[in-house]
Amino acid sequence: MSDSTIFDRELQQFLLLLGSALTAAGEAVNEIEERLLRVAVAYDAVHARFVVLPTYVVMSLAPGYPATLEPTRALSRGLRLDQTAAVYEMLREAERGLISPADGIRRIREIVRTPPRFGPAVQILGYAVLTAGICLILQPTWIDLVLSAAFGVLVSGFKQIAARWTSLRMIMPVTAAFVVAALTFLIAGGGWADADLRSMVAPLATYLPGAVLTMAVVEVSAGEMVTGASRLVTGILQLLLLAFGIIGAAQAVGVPRAEELVSAPQNSIGAWAPWLGALVVAVGNYLVHSGPPGSLGWLCLVLYSGWIAQYFGGLVFGGYLSGFLGALLLTVVAYLVERAPSGPPALVSFLPGFWLLVPGALSLIGLTEYLSQDSVHGVSDLIRALGSMLAIALGVLCGHPIYRGLARALAIRNLRQELA
Repeated sequence: MSDSTIFDRELQQFLLLLGSALTAAGEAVNEIEERLLRVAVAYDAVHARFVVLPTYVVMSLAPGYPATLEPTRALSRGLRLDQTAAVYEMLREAERGLISPADGIRRIREIVRTPPRFGPAVQILGYAVLTAGICLILQPTWIDLVLSAAFGVLVSGFKQIAARWTSLRMIMPVTAAFVVAALTFLIAGGGWADADLRSMVAPLATYLPGAVLTMAVVEVSAGEMVTGASRLVTGILQLLLLAFGIIGAAQAVGVPRAEELVSAPQNSIGAWAPWLGALVVAVGNYLVHSGPPGSLGWLCLVLYSGWIAQYFGGLVFGGYLSGFLGALLLTVVAYLVERAPSGPPALVSFLPGFWLLVPGALSLIGLTEYLSQDSVHGVSDLIRALGSMLAIALGVLCGHPIYRGLARALAIRNLRQELA
């Protein structure tokens, strides 16, 4: 077998594994195909062709070459933030042809096998912090905050079990929703504490497929109908599983009266609570998803940029445009941070931003209001959730070309300075 044949096979396997890793990281498929084409050109495979789908990647090095398929089921659990950062660091080297395909294959396999940076105890603490941060953004009472943190520890335990036994992963959203909703209904109905929907929504928000649903809309808008539709179905199924758990809890223990289980903001902590929540969400994401070293400050910068845009957008324009402006600025700042020498990849700081925008949280609130016989407000919140998701997706769509325009302008300015 000739050396060129061996190189072609290694390059093909490297590109397939790289596409699988980028898919597991949550990147949009149109971006993955562009990245893979740049890597292929760097290794003189200028006629390479790629098709990226949710469960496999197909490629051919040139017309007339056999097409090869790489399943992505082995990475179906997704990548942590530190793994994503490592993949993109290697990707930047590959786009300049600085790494051999054989070394690239080895490094991807090492990245996938890398253990989490933090142990189970820190991850459980991180979930409590994350859910408390989400609850702060929803303007809760002190009781809501304590209950949400406690429920966060409980949900983290379910996630730890699902990570250990993959056969249970599919039923864990239903189980978590049933247990958390049942406890919330019992506490509120029994008068033991003034619990409302925020103490229930905050821990379950970690199961909400906000990023999946938003990326599905982005991909459909980019013409990737198969992948976009697949992500959309997956996200809707996740919401239905959560809904089934809540409905089961309602039937098992009963739903309190509407006045005992409210969703209107009951902020008794202070006006600073949502502003602190953005920081707490950043810290929680860093601990739960193993943020890469040195990325916490950048993560806070990106999340606060999206939160500030959403907050002031809500004051000036209203709810829907607030989500649009938050996603727009979040996307632009995430890609600008990526250009910094020590900045993490945009995806590392971009995906946690969905916990701030929370495009799916209102759908759970609406469902529970509907169960508690407040059907008018329930349907209204469901419609608002759909509008919020579309607004955020549109913000992401507009944010990327705006960043490219800014990057092009910065590159031209730097070139002029060098020539001068």
